[in-house]
Amino acid sequence: SECQNLTDREKCSICDNPKRDRETICVVETPADVIAIEKTKEYKGLYHVLHGVISPMDNIGPSDIKIKELLYRLQDESVKEVIIATNPTVEGDATAMYIAKLLKSLGVTSSRLAFGIPIGGDLEYADELTLSKAIENRRVFGD
Repeated sequence: SECQNLTDREKCSICDNPKRDRETICVVETPADVIAIEKTKEYKGLYHVLHGVISPMDNIGPSDIKIKELLYRLQDESVKEVIIATNPTVEGDATAMYIAKLLKSLGVTSSRLAFGIPIGGDLEYADELTLSKAIENRRVFGD
C-alpha cells in the first residue's frame, strides 16, 4: 500500500476512507503505532509507516526505511502537514530530525508529537528527561 501499512489490498482501509483528512500525514515507525493512534479517535488524517528508524549502530540508514516512499507521496498529494510520531528514543529523534530537514527543503510543514508526563502520573516518579521534555513542550492555558 502507498502508506506502507500492512494490508492485503492496494490501499489500506484508512487510506481508502474518503472521510480521512488528506492534507495531514502522520509518520510512525511500525503498523502497531498506527493502531495505537487510531485507538485515541483523535487523529483524522493519513499515515505513513517507516518500518523502522535510522540507527547507525545497527547499520540502518535512511535508505533502509520507507523515507523515499514518503517523499514520493508528498509529490502527488496536497499534503500541508506531516506529523512525525516516532518514539522518543535516540534513534526516533534522529529519524524525526532527518525527516523534518527533508520536509523543510520541500516547503512542507512538519510537527512532532509532544512528550511529557503521562495522564494520572506523579511528578516525583517521572525521570529527569521526561520532566525536561514536559517543561520544554509546555503549553499556555487555552491553546
